[in-house]
Amino acid sequence: MGKKYLRLSEFTIEGKFLGLLQNKRQKNSCLQLKIESGDVEIKLPKNLRPQMSELLIPGEDIRVLGVSKLHAKTGKIKLKAHQVLSISNDNPQQITPANKAKILVCQKSSCRKRGGRGLLSNIEKTLCDRGLNELVDIEHTGCLKHCNSAPSCVFQVGKKQYKKMHPEAIVDILLKENNSHISPEKSHCSDKNIS
Repeated sequence: MGKKYLRLSEFTIEGKFLGLLQNKRQKNSCLQLKIESGDVEIKLPKNLRPQMSELLIPGEDIRVLGVSKLHAKTGKIKLKAHQVLSISNDNPQQITPANKAKILVCQKSSCRKRGGRGLLSNIEKTLCDRGLNELVDIEHTGCLKHCNSAPSCVFQVGKKQYKKMHPEAIVDILLKENNSHISPEKSHCSDKNIS
């Protein structure tokens, strides 16, 4: 929303989903929600937009969590969602982003010699033990151009990139990004080869 907006506060709004509103490029950029005081438009982040038309049904009860921002010049308040939950049944279900997090681990000889193979297996084991392996794509790569700090590993979540991450730090970020606590019972780990 840029620097012309001032962050006001976080919000949680529950109401009936009315539909999606399209922007100038014919993309679903906002959801419309009916609440007691009227209709509300809430902007959707790009990573949630593709699933909304498939997963939400007009008239369904939903809960939206997000941030409200104030336009410094006009005084207009904008609402932007960061999480949408379907609450029609008694069991709220999060509508999750389509984009998975990605971990790139260099498997060139200098990184492997300096602990790359062990780092890769440690990351895979930690994610599997915590039941987070479904939220991450792990890729074996060529040189990532960080040879001075080998073994080289890059963790990508959305547009953010983290380098030189410990497996437990990756878990913490994944839990924070997905706003969930996934139990190991849900984990389906195997000794399969990960691309």
